[in-house]
Parts: sequence; structure tokens; C-alpha cells
Amino acid sequence: MTDSKYFTTTKKGEIFELKAELNSDKKEKKKEAVKKVIASMTVGKDVSALFPDVVNCMQTDNLELKKLVYLYLMNYAKSQPDMAIMAVNTFVKDCEDPNPLIRALAVRTMGCIRVDKITEYLCEPLRKCLKDEDPYVRKTAAVCVAKLHDINAQLVEDQGFLDTLKDLISDSNPMVVANAVAALSEIAESHPSSNLLDLNPQSINKLLTALNECTEWGQIFILDCLANYTPKDDREAQSICERVTPRLSHANSAVVLSAVKVLMKFMEMLSKDLDYYGTLLKKLAPPLVTLLSAEPELQYVALRNINLIVQKRPEILKHEMKVFFVKYNDPIYVKLEKLDIMIRLASQANIAQVLAELKEYATEVDVDFVRKAVRAIGRCAIKVEQSAERCVSTLLDLIQTKVNYVVQEAIVVIKDIFRKYPNKYESVIATLCENLDSLDEPEARAAMIWIVGEYAERIDNADELLESFLEGFHDESTQVQLQLLTAIVKLFLKKPTETQELVQQVLSLATQDSDNPDLRDRGYIYWRLLSTDPVAAKEVVLAEKPLISEETDLIEPTLLDELICYIGTLASVYHKPPSAFVEGGRGVVHKSLPPRTASNESTESPETAPAGAPSGEQPDVIPSQGDLLGDLLNLDLGPPVSGPPLATSSVQMGAVDLLGGGLDSLIGAPNFVTPPAATAPANLGAPMGSGLSDLFDLTSGVGALSGSYVAPKAVGSISMDLQLTNKALQVMTDFAIQFNRNSFGLAPAAPLQVHAPLSPNQTVELSLPLSTVGSVMKMEPLNNLQVAVKNNIDVFYFSTLYPLHILFVEDGKMDRQVFLATWKDIPNENEAQFQIRDCPLNAEAVSSRLQSSNIFTVAKRTVEGQDMLYQSLKLTNGIWVLAELRIQPGNPSFTLSLKCRAPEVAQHVYQAYETILKN
Repeated sequence: MTDSKYFTTTKKGEIFELKAELNSDKKEKKKEAVKKVIASMTVGKDVSALFPDVVNCMQTDNLELKKLVYLYLMNYAKSQPDMAIMAVNTFVKDCEDPNPLIRALAVRTMGCIRVDKITEYLCEPLRKCLKDEDPYVRKTAAVCVAKLHDINAQLVEDQGFLDTLKDLISDSNPMVVANAVAALSEIAESHPSSNLLDLNPQSINKLLTALNECTEWGQIFILDCLANYTPKDDREAQSICERVTPRLSHANSAVVLSAVKVLMKFMEMLSKDLDYYGTLLKKLAPPLVTLLSAEPELQYVALRNINLIVQKRPEILKHEMKVFFVKYNDPIYVKLEKLDIMIRLASQANIAQVLAELKEYATEVDVDFVRKAVRAIGRCAIKVEQSAERCVSTLLDLIQTKVNYVVQEAIVVIKDIFRKYPNKYESVIATLCENLDSLDEPEARAAMIWIVGEYAERIDNADELLESFLEGFHDESTQVQLQLLTAIVKLFLKKPTETQELVQQVLSLATQDSDNPDLRDRGYIYWRLLSTDPVAAKEVVLAEKPLISEETDLIEPTLLDELICYIGTLASVYHKPPSAFVEGGRGVVHKSLPPRTASNESTESPETAPAGAPSGEQPDVIPSQGDLLGDLLNLDLGPPVSGPPLATSSVQMGAVDLLGGGLDSLIGAPNFVTPPAATAPANLGAPMGSGLSDLFDLTSGVGALSGSYVAPKAVGSISMDLQLTNKALQVMTDFAIQFNRNSFGLAPAAPLQVHAPLSPNQTVELSLPLSTVGSVMKMEPLNNLQVAVKNNIDVFYFSTLYPLHILFVEDGKMDRQVFLATWKDIPNENEAQFQIRDCPLNAEAVSSRLQSSNIFTVAKRTVEGQDMLYQSLKLTNGIWVLAELRIQPGNPSFTLSLKCRAPEVAQHVYQAYETILKN
């Protein structure tokens, strides 16, 4: 009879009987009794009363009985810590048992008993087991160190277990090596700053040797560890890739994905000209294709990872389009993911095949899948220009099917095709208008309204069509209402005489009868534009629109690089970094791909990048200036409130003599502490008596601002140093600081801490950390910052200018291909040229000095004796600035060309270049 009989008893008075059986002299009876206890414990009965009796059964040579007792102990030790100590002697004794299985079992169980009192007794047996002659015991002890570290990290460090664990990486047994790596990785993740896995070429060599003989999970631990290593040059990267490549043919998909992760990371360091690079690309495709023959759940995980790989290196799978064709019995989640990858791989070479397949999908029965397939046809048209005509005719064929949801999706994507290829396919508008009555989804209705408004001059009855939508205006969704308002205003500007009543009707509905603030505001803006300056209205409403980009759903490059480092983990399935879904963020380290080696850096110029590279993400446009005083004037001028000072959207300022000269001469000089490293100070000489200080007549003592470029206290942080001097006749207390809305959202990251009252003529120096998450409003000049400091006497206002390079972020290096595509994408009128004079540095020194201030050289080349540096930088609000710096050796004057989607920052970026280079 099997052990299932132990789960069927429900007798009362069982505990008493079990107690008697546990104390029986007969070994078989004892074993039976312990099995019954474990069965009761498993189904949730409380058998903790039997603790001492079960512990007595530990003294046995029977391995099965010992395992059962240890299982019981692990479960109840936490609720009975005092009783659990009774078992310690047996553990210690078992750790010296001649049978290695018992030694390993004892040390494993001690690691699982999470009771502080017992951990002290565990140290000596664990030390012996880490140096045990049997590898099975050593590998178990290695994992036990990680468990013990989780309970008491200090104890593990004091006892020197971490050093012993590092020594085990050189162990002769591959499973011991794998477990040591797993334990160290686990500890390092929970303590990111500890640098435990200090890998070097020698230890990497040992790991690669062990890799061939490990079990599959051991291989995964080692591969994940290798992925965190950064080789010193491309030769070492190639050597590691060669030794990891055989893992691609492993039967376990987790091993394959871990190997792919290592190769994807190290390929970053290999030159694309190498023969080996091409070989590696070819070797990566078959294992990824093989993953798609697994069961659907594994296929889905593989597809999510392939989606990332295809975005990073589409050339790996460009010839494998057919494996992503959908099978009739694929679950919907696999179908949708395959569809996504098909579009990413679509190119001129395979577009006919893809379109034929997509047209087939559009006649399926699954509504979600059909919608996505129709949308995919539109995306193909936008991505591959040569196929646009074929895509449009395919969409028209689908519209003729008169299937409601197919028609609606087709209209949505045709609107995007019109935006990508204006004045090319407008002949299909008549067909679209025939289907107007069948549209019932907001997105399709909005798309159709946009088409009618945009091409009103080509549609004879445009006014009737729009009027038919207007009848149920209040029942429409906001998206449709906004689109209808804009379309009718466009129609009015194109045919003013015929549509005056219609435009008045829609403006009245939008402004007087609507509760939606977005709709109301847009209505008022149009109303005022039309009534005051119809010519300006025409320029605004009928302005030429930018073409839509070919890939709007690409993952942002820096996030993609981070996700590539997490291939084979949950982050690669969610397409989010771990910090976005791991609670508390403990153990979450931001990873990035290794930089390309110097040998590749200067040989490739931006012009070698393919033209189809995706353009970088569109930066936020800085909002225009509104009420300058709004935020500052709402400070309470009444008696100060006790409690913490204001911590609203304000900025920490630098060395500012705020209170010099009584109540009206407030300000000295702020020093902004900047993220990039810097050496000597550079005077910024920005005039200070502008902005609010003029409004409040702060005349006496407000001189010029003498800011300086200071080395950071911490990389990536911005702070403002303040010097406050009390020149009033009474003590100052209750300080608070607030910044007005400004161009980059600078705000204090903490309250202004003046720890003691400020006596007359006393000076105090403070450092205020700043963040960039405050309210944004465009200032004039752009780097103007208006500040209010409040205390028990009054509120003091001043304005100051900050250098823009404090806002250059550390992830501002753009990929070469993205750089080239973005440079071409930004209109030429956005380019600004400047001269930097009297700078005697050579190209290398310039590049190095700028990099220390987060201006990164993307590529370098020499043309007709001139050194050309192509550089990128990114501001805290996501605006990218691209630069070309021409340096003629021996000539101290440089030419700087800047391109940016927000051209107003160019002048300030040029000033930052001057400041940094002449430092």
C-alpha cells in the first residue's frame, strides 16, 4: 500500500496515540508514526505539541526517517525556537557523519531553519562542510551560505564565509563551482555595492571550463554570471563567445536564452567587419527558431525575447520570416506576438510574402487577431514605401468585404498612410466615405472625421458628412468631439462662405454646452483665432504636418539595451526593467550593454550607418511662459507655521548670500553643483538683477552673479550651495524655499534645513539638493530661475541664471545609427552654427573633457585634415542635442554645429561648450 493511507485518517485523540508511537522501541513503528505526523502537518493540522517526541527520533541511522524529522523541524522551528535548540547537537553530530548524504542533509536543514539562536551554532559545521572532501556536501554548503546571509549578513561576513565561497569558484567539481556562483550572485543582488563577484580573466576561464560539465541549472547560473562581466577588449569578448556558443544547442530553453543573452551583450564589443561577427549572427538564428517548436507557453516567452533581439539586431532573423507565420492552432497570445515580429522583420525582399499572409489572417474568425492583422498591413505600408500601393489595394479589398470591424480598422490605418504619403492615395477617399454609416467605434469615427477635414476641398459634400456627425455631438467620445471640432474649423478655413453656420454651431457646442475642459479650451482658442486673425488661424490649423515615423512602437534605445541584459528573465517577458515591477527595488541593479572598444570607436563615421535607422524618441517641447509670478506669490506671508518647511516644487540653490543688507538686499551668488566631473572653476558672469528682483525693487546690494563650475558631490546629482547672512536686527527662523516654474522643472528635492536660528550678522552655509520633477514653464532666458526664500520676517525674491550643463544626463550617448537617422530627420532650419575661439586643445583632449561633462562622442573621422567629432547629449527632460565639432589641428578656433528638435536650447548648449572647454 502507498503512503496515501496516511492522509485518510481523521480520528480524534490522534495526538496522544502518535506520542505513544513516537516513543516506541520498534524502529518501524517510529517511522510509521513520523509519517503520520508529516501527513497531518501537510494537510494543515497543528502537530507542534509533538515537537520533543519527533526531535528524539533524530538519533537514527535510517536516512528516510532522518529526512522526515528534518522536514518537521524546518516547519516548526520558527514557532518553537527554544525547543529547536535541542536538535542542534544532532545537527553538529550529523555534519561529521561518515555518510556524505547525511552530512549534506544536516547542513541543508540547518540553513532552512530561520531562527537566529540556531545560526550561531551553524557556523562551525558549515565551515567544515565548505571544505568537505565530498563535492556533494560542498555544493550543498555553498547554497547554505546564501541562506545564512539572508538571515544574518553580518555574521557571514565576520566568519569569513564569503572568502571561502569565492575560493569554491576554483573548485575541481563543476557543480560546486555552479552553486558557489549562484550563491555569490544571490548575495551580490541583495547588496549591489558589495562587488562580491569580482570577476577577472582567470576566474572567467575557470567558469567556462566548469560550464561544459555542469547540470543544466548549473550552466544557467554560470551563464548569468558571465553576462555580468565586461571583457577588457574585443579579443577577450570573442574568446568568451566562442566558448559559450556550444550552449546554443542545449535541450533546455533556459540554457539557450542565457547563452543568447551573453552573446548579445558581448557582440556589442565586436567590430561588424570581423568574419566572426557574421558567423555568430548565423549561429544565433537556428536555436531561436528551435524554441518556437516548444509548447505554447514556452513559445510565448521565446517570442517576447525574440521581439527584443529583433529590435536590437534584425539581421539575425531576417531570413527566417516563415517560422513566424501563424499556425491555425496557435493560442491568440502566440498569434499576436508572431504578428508583431513579422512586421519588425518586414522588408522590401519579403513584403509580398508577408502581405499575402496578412491578407489571409484578415479573414480569420478571431476578431482581435483580425484587427491586429489589418493594422499590421498599415504598418507594413508605412515601413516599406515600395509596398504602400499594394497595401492600400489590399486594404480596399478588405473594405469591400463590408465586415464591420475590418472596415473600421482599415480606415484607422489608411489615415496613417495618408499622413506618411500625402497627396498619393487620396483617390480612395470616395470608397471610405461610402462606409461612413457603419462606423461605431470612436477611433474609426475620429479617423474618418480627420480624413474628411484634412481633404475637405476634394470632397464635394464634406459639410454634409461632418454635419451628420454633429447631430449626436454630446453622445460622442471626447476623441471624436475634438477631431470633429478641428475638422469643421479646417472645412471653414477652406470653404468659408458655405460653412459659416456649421462652424458657429460646433464652436457653440464645444464652448457653451460642454463640460470637458480640453474640448472647451480648444473651442475658445479656435474662436479667438478665427475672430481676431483668420490668416493666423489658417497658418495654425492648416499648417503642414510632419510625416509620421515608420516605427512608433520601438522600445526606447537605453531601455532596450537594459532589457537585452535581462534576456531569459521576467523583465524580458514584461518588456519592463525589474525596478518597474519588483516591490521595494531591493536587489534591482540597472544594467547596460558594454561600450564598444576604442578600436571600433573612431574608425566608423556616422555616414556608415544605414539610412533606415530609427530616429530617437521625440523630446518633450518646453511649454511656453505663463504667469511668471504664479507659484512664488502664493507663499504665505502670515506668521510662520511650526513644522517642516515648504517642500513644494522648489530648487536647492548654491552659495547665495540671501539675506545680506536687511530686507531688501538679499542675494549673493549661487553655486550649482553639477553632475559631470570638472576641474578648474569657470566664471559664468550672468547678470542677476533681472526677473523678480526688479519687480520687488531689490536694488541695494544685488550685484552680478559670480557662479562657478564645481565638481559634484555625487555623480548624477544637482545641488545648490547657499550662503545666508542675517543683516536684520532680529533672529531669523522658520526658513523655507520655493522655486517658480522653470524651463527644466528644477525644484528643491528636500526642505531648506537651517538647523539653528540665525542671529544678526551670523552666516550659515547650506547645500540644497535639487531634482528635475517640478512644474515646467518656458522662461526667458531659458536658464532663468526665480526663487523665493521665506522666514519669520518676510519673503525674499530673487532670480539667477544656471549653467545648462548641470542638466546633461549620463545616458546621453546615442547609438551611431540612431544618431545618423536623427540628424537627417531634424529639419535643416533647426541647425545652428557657433565659433569657439581661443581653445588650444586637440580632438582627443576635447572629447575627453566633454565626456566628463556628459557630452559623448558618437564617432570621429578626419576630412581634409580636419578632425570631425560627432557628439550627442541628453537633457533631464529627454531633449536630445546632436553636435558636429570641427577642429583644425593647430587652429585654436573650432566650428560647432548643433541640431535639436527644440532649437531654443542651442545657444545655451553652445555656452556650456565654451564653459567646459575653456575651464
